[in-house]
Amino acid sequence: MSTFSTVEEAREYFRNDRFATVNGMELDELTEDGCVCSVTLGENHRNALGGVMGGVLFTLADFAFAIASNNRHRGTVAIDVSIHFLAAPKGGRLTARASCVKDGRTTAVYEVRIADDTGRDVALFVGTGYKL
Repeated sequence: MSTFSTVEEAREYFRNDRFATVNGMELDELTEDGCVCSVTLGENHRNALGGVMGGVLFTLADFAFAIASNNRHRGTVAIDVSIHFLAAPKGGRLTARASCVKDGRTTAVYEVRIADDTGRDVALFVGTGYKL
């Protein structure tokens, strides 16, 4: 059962996730088992070499993980996360798709796959959440 009745309700709740929202992360879709989030890349997302800063990918994945896990059980916090950078992003937009892998009594595991707008897989994030 979902915590949020609509995607708009979830957007309103996660407006308080200021680091992500100030940096342009957006919630696009919400389902009972996951969500889709995205960010349009700008100059403020670039590192000294001109590539996309790894923190942008991590923030987008963490934002999607937070939304998906708290939609399933509000009051879920991360206890372990990892990210694998697969390729340098191309294009101007990143999309993260979060899905529940395992929903246990006190913990849940989510996978977040990030792709750029050319269809290239750029990162894989796995997060374990603890249900408060």
